[in-house]
Amino acid sequence: MSVLISVLSLGNIIFSSAIIIVAFSLFLYLFAHNIRNSVARSFSGLLAFLTIIYIGDVFLQRVETFPDAVIWLKFKWIGLAFIPASYWHFSDALLRSTNAYSHRRRVAVALSYLTSAVFLLLVALTDFVVQDGFFSPPTTQFEAGPLFPLFAIFFFALTGWGFYNTRRARARCLTPTTRRRMTYLEIAFFAPALGVFPYLIIASFPATFSPPLLLLIALLTKVGIAVMITVMAYTVAYQGALSPDRVIKHNLIHYLLRGPLVATAVVGLMFFVPTVERWFGLTRETIWYAIIIGAIVVLELAINLAKPWIDKVVFWGDREDLERIQEIDKRLLTTSDLRQLLENILSAACDLLQVQTGFVVAPRGGDWKIETFAGSRERVRQFIAQTNLAQLITGNGPGFVARDGFWLWHLRAQSRDEIIGVLGVAARAPEPDLSEREQKLIAALVRQAELALEDRQLQQGVFAAFEQLTSEIELLQRARGKPRYVGTMATERVEDEQIASPDFHRAVKDALDHYWGGPKLTESPLLQLHIVQNSLDEYEGNPVRALRGQIAHAIETLKPDGERSLTAPEWLLYNILEFKVIQGMKVREIALKLAMSESDLYRKQRIAIQEVAKTLATMEEQSQEKENGTRTDAS
Repeated sequence: MSVLISVLSLGNIIFSSAIIIVAFSLFLYLFAHNIRNSVARSFSGLLAFLTIIYIGDVFLQRVETFPDAVIWLKFKWIGLAFIPASYWHFSDALLRSTNAYSHRRRVAVALSYLTSAVFLLLVALTDFVVQDGFFSPPTTQFEAGPLFPLFAIFFFALTGWGFYNTRRARARCLTPTTRRRMTYLEIAFFAPALGVFPYLIIASFPATFSPPLLLLIALLTKVGIAVMITVMAYTVAYQGALSPDRVIKHNLIHYLLRGPLVATAVVGLMFFVPTVERWFGLTRETIWYAIIIGAIVVLELAINLAKPWIDKVVFWGDREDLERIQEIDKRLLTTSDLRQLLENILSAACDLLQVQTGFVVAPRGGDWKIETFAGSRERVRQFIAQTNLAQLITGNGPGFVARDGFWLWHLRAQSRDEIIGVLGVAARAPEPDLSEREQKLIAALVRQAELALEDRQLQQGVFAAFEQLTSEIELLQRARGKPRYVGTMATERVEDEQIASPDFHRAVKDALDHYWGGPKLTESPLLQLHIVQNSLDEYEGNPVRALRGQIAHAIETLKPDGERSLTAPEWLLYNILEFKVIQGMKVREIALKLAMSESDLYRKQRIAIQEVAKTLATMEEQSQEKENGTRTDAS
């Protein structure tokens, strides 16, 4: 029995450590990649509270006295108390992501956090919720107090209500893609609750379970939790993103392999140190160093060797395209990536308007071909067969068209004035009834579809050229592989970070070029920005002056603190913008004033324009979020 308890205890502490590593790693991943999305933020909170619970669980198994155990038992209650509220918050964010807004539900979220805080204070300062307890490592736990049943009701009520909201969110998803992802969330939804449930049962009935049974239940629960929170994080990673499945899967899987998997393996090996120490007669520190170094190096090598096979399994349908991408060492999108991107865009449009049928078509070989569709294929085919799309879009010009039960948006190539496709969704009403918010979101989705179709055309040309140039590329690769010493060619490092929308960056550059007047300012698409429209009153209703004012504000935000300097690096970007845009100086004059070459000035000027574009984009996002928040509060 003692051997069994030792084995189960070791397994529990290893898997508790694994949950801490996985939950915290996923928290950092979502924070770094998707923090602007409300679903990701609320799920990150859920992961944070789960991490706190298992940090307490690990340290609780290492203490030797009950007074020390009390500290970590109360520390665990930081997570235990707030898990129900974070569940409710997460489910509310899911519903809001499907355009189901409710002011009362937002108030309920705030009240749930307040209630959790009250329970936490009662645990920390009184014996009303939990009391006394028993010290029997590794199953040390509080016993239930008079108000513990009330917390149990609060926990199960909010968890069940959150699950109901998740089912509602899934029911509102009318397209297969979003419904499938919501199903994953629904299946794995109870993972964090399983992390709390055993502690509720033990506190309620401490004498009912024997230590081996408790340890076995806890071990099985922890294995399930680690798997399910990974599934949930994989699904949440798609929220607010239109990236292809391949990109998200690649980033997340390799992050999990190189981060949490390696860390968990190292921790697991370290727990075996006392046994190995007795075998070899070495100090614990010496063995730890050897284990950590060896495990990290071996696991990294194993992951690198397995990477091609992992990619082939995960991306089986695109393996041929991926091989091409790897050969030319470029990040090109595969055909199915683009199809998936169009499917994501169409799914988002259908979900936004709450309709079941939609399509994206593009002209090919003198005819209109369906790129992707949602809902009834027969209805889409019948509409395309009966409608002269070429005449319809030619006669009405760019923009929005309603015809024969469908709402249609023209997709234009940005590099040339040409129709490259049509995005259509089933009309939800006899007459268009799009709200202002829906119009803006649809416009953004249409822009994404235009970029996808235009990039597909460019990609096809690249692949065709690649097929013809395979032998030449091999020769270049061989030449590049030869060692060079004197006179070797050096390549300049190029910034590979791009603004989210290339056209937005181009429009900002044009507006800066014509800052004091010109068609690129007076006809700029930036005139439609929220920050420009909302500031018209300050500029006597003149949109050009309003845009000029917002650009000037964006430039001023780049101004460092302190006294101005013409030589300090932190002042360089602001000086370039102020001299060129505000003062209208010529490049040669600016270069002379800043004591730099014209070629270097042009490079720094590109970076300065990117910073202005980023600042304007941030200002616009903050303005939209503020407006959406005001509208939500009003509702």
